[in-house]
Amino acid sequence: MDAGLTVIVILTFLVILTIFLGVRIVPQGYKHVVQRLGKYHRTLNPGLNFVLPYLDAIAHKVITKDISMDIPTQEVITRDNAVIMSNALAFINVIDPQKAVYGVDDFRFAIVNLIQTSLRSIVGEMDLDDALSSRELIKSKLKAAISDDVAAWGIVVKTVEIQDIKPSPTMQQAMEKQASAERSRRAAITEAEGLKVAAILNAEGAKEASIQEAEGKLEASRRDAEAKIIMAEATREAIKRVSDAIGERHLPAIYLLGERYVDAMKQLAASPNAKIIALPADIMKSVQGLLGGK
Repeated sequence: MDAGLTVIVILTFLVILTIFLGVRIVPQGYKHVVQRLGKYHRTLNPGLNFVLPYLDAIAHKVITKDISMDIPTQEVITRDNAVIMSNALAFINVIDPQKAVYGVDDFRFAIVNLIQTSLRSIVGEMDLDDALSSRELIKSKLKAAISDDVAAWGIVVKTVEIQDIKPSPTMQQAMEKQASAERSRRAAITEAEGLKVAAILNAEGAKEASIQEAEGKLEASRRDAEAKIIMAEATREAIKRVSDAIGERHLPAIYLLGERYVDAMKQLAASPNAKIIALPADIMKSVQGLLGGK
């Protein structure tokens, strides 16, 4: 009786185990790769599936949703020997689990290294300035470079985004020094140009002032000469009229000329260049001599 009960329990357990092993429920977003006796047999789609117990085994569970992969930061050398730091983010989708499982040992690791290698190659063909300002170009070239390779693994690259691309710390310091030197050079050039313009303006102003001053002096000299001519003419006319009026009477003429003679002596005495002034002993006779008298 006990032996029969034991057999029934064992058979019941085996039946339950067989049913459990033969029924497979695959969740949405996954596909299961089935191996029969160690060889690929088929791929289970999401939902209820049946396999052959004890012969079939779920070898791999593959995600069919979009997979995001963080590409670690790495140093990249540009064509002009500048070192920059770059990382990326890739989005892939497994469309053929069989190829993804059996085409490469670890498709995630392979894709990360493939993207890093391609990124170094693409940036290595660009100058520093182009690499820092051409993210979209790098992105398109990177996606085109890896798409054919990952397609052989049953994987589609949805997109590759360049997260960050910047000069290395040492390169940043060098660029900052270069930018500072360039700003100083431009400031010096601007200051020199300002001084040059100021000097030109000052010279032109001085020239205009000199011209105006010379013209002023010339005009003053011309007017002074005209005034002297007018005064001389007036004096000559006055003397003539006086001579005509007095006739042979020399006393008024002597008085007039004597007055002018004294004024002339005063001006001569006030001159800073005059050191010795000689006056005639007899001014009256001197004035009479000017009139031609005895």
